[in-house]
Amino acid sequence: MKTTKKKGFTLIELIVVIAIIGVLAAILVPTMLGYVKKSKVSGANSAASSVYKAINTALTELDEEGVDIGGTHILSFDGTNWTGATAASPAGSGLDGVTNGTPGALSKFDTKIANFFEDVKKIKYAQASISGGTCLAVACAQDSTYTGTQPGGVVTTDTYEGYKAANATACNHALAIATYIACGGKGSDTAANATATANVTAKGFATMTWAAAPSGSSASTAAISVT
Repeated sequence: MKTTKKKGFTLIELIVVIAIIGVLAAILVPTMLGYVKKSKVSGANSAASSVYKAINTALTELDEEGVDIGGTHILSFDGTNWTGATAASPAGSGLDGVTNGTPGALSKFDTKIANFFEDVKKIKYAQASISGGTCLAVACAQDSTYTGTQPGGVVTTDTYEGYKAANATACNHALAIATYIACGGKGSDTAANATATANVTAKGFATMTWAAAPSGSSASTAAISVT
């Protein structure tokens, strides 16, 4: 009876295959990680854009309902409620820091934002700069790693490390730059940046305090408050 000899892979063939897999992994893994970072940053910026639109829609409705939405404000969101962290506003302004638990503008504000953007409950922390009844900029964190802004261009795959951590400091840094951009700031354009600085001050915000970028990050760091 004739038998068939089974043939397997030789040691050299196995080594070659493993080497090829290693080379492919070295090429593809960094690329895939880059795509993941880009997707996360894009998602965070998209969320910030949605919050920005919801805030402006809510402000328009509050104005139509007779709520005084004037003044300069930096509102904060803790994952549940919006509060007036700091506000320099006319006496009796509807957005003068009334907390969610007290009948007032921000109680309505929370409800309206949730109606316009249901996924706001997925955001861990956010801040918004508001002046003259209009939201200028938003910074929000969906997790402890990725923060997004509207206007965009603040957080990128190169700078996201400088804005990580879903807390007031990280969001305020991102909000400061976003507000600066909203007021005309354009990177290294000296003239535009001078105008932007003047606009930020004119809208009632204190001149931003700039700090060195976090270690290992190319992020621009600043803080913004109201005068």
